[in-house]
Amino acid sequence: MSRVKRGTTSLKKRRNILRQVKGYRFGRSKKVRVAKEAIFHAGAHAFRHRRSKKRDYRNLWALRINAAARPNGFTYSTLIGALKKSNILLDRKSLSAIAKDYPDVFTRLMKNIKA
Repeated sequence: MSRVKRGTTSLKKRRNILRQVKGYRFGRSKKVRVAKEAIFHAGAHAFRHRRSKKRDYRNLWALRINAAARPNGFTYSTLIGALKKSNILLDRKSLSAIAKDYPDVFTRLMKNIKA
């Protein structure tokens, strides 16, 4: 059998690892062993934050809706209840966008719910 030298493969693997950590600080961007560890941790953080991002956005939407609803005599919870009761099928993301970008439309919506 012929001999297989793995120099190019190893180099390619190391180069790929270092390419992934480009822009990291200190030894994480230069040392292969530390870089591997950095990639591992970055992946774990990315996984966790993809899930927490959904919670964070829902909280932000609730905050915006509440801030816009209070001057109109509603709280967030009473507004959501009133919307469900009056069969208005707007989700929190759309409500938040309306409250932020079109406050006059949001106020009109509040008047419709009150009536």
